[in-house]
Amino acid sequence: MPALAADLVARRVDVILAGATASARAAKAASKEIPIVFTTALDPVALGVVPSLARPGGNITGVSFYSGQLFGKQLELLREMVPNASEIGLLTYPNNPMVEGQIKDAEAAAARMGVRLRILRVGAEPEFDGAIAPLAATRRGALFLAIDPFFDSRPDRVVAAVTRQRVPALYYLREFVAAGGLMSYGASLADAYRQAGLYAGKILGGAKPADLPVLQPTKFELAINRKTAKALDLAVPSTLLVRADEVIE
Repeated sequence: MPALAADLVARRVDVILAGATASARAAKAASKEIPIVFTTALDPVALGVVPSLARPGGNITGVSFYSGQLFGKQLELLREMVPNASEIGLLTYPNNPMVEGQIKDAEAAAARMGVRLRILRVGAEPEFDGAIAPLAATRRGALFLAIDPFFDSRPDRVVAAVTRQRVPALYYLREFVAAGGLMSYGASLADAYRQAGLYAGKILGGAKPADLPVLQPTKFELAINRKTAKALDLAVPSTLLVRADEVIE
């Protein structure tokens, strides 16, 4: 990634669009002059990409998919889909330095709702089944995921492990539902990239990144896979179906 960023700087491009956290950090390290517009699923302040959302400063700004309030809404949706769940697990990738902040947000949301939360950790693909198994053993558990590129890059394998353990799960991207996951709720990637493109256009028109606050998600999408729900012997509440942006039959 640093080599690709250095190549763009050498070409003296007008704007660098960084579509992931790693590319945003590489672009920032490569140039203090060329405007950079990033998209990230994590907290850009905690990552050190910008000093604040309102005043990013320097030559970089962008769009963050992450909202600390997301976990609260996800827990609400899980409880609505699986009202008998007595314990909800949060699947995390401990090698991500940002995961502790997400765990704190999830624990705060669970405490507010009176939900029993279990933190599950998986450091490599072969550990998926073992990490989920303790939750599956309760037979009254449900699962959601911390936001992480480790999971983003392998939705099929994550969903396959969850399916083997027969645990109802909510994901943060619709791609997991398309791969056979039960349901997802998260920021719209299409809308986030659209906003990033608009920012790039503004900068090409003369705006300075320092004057453009980092945008946070405003559009969220709910997707449900009814085939998966049937396989789990779950009846999808009509209240969820009418609110869903996408229902896979």
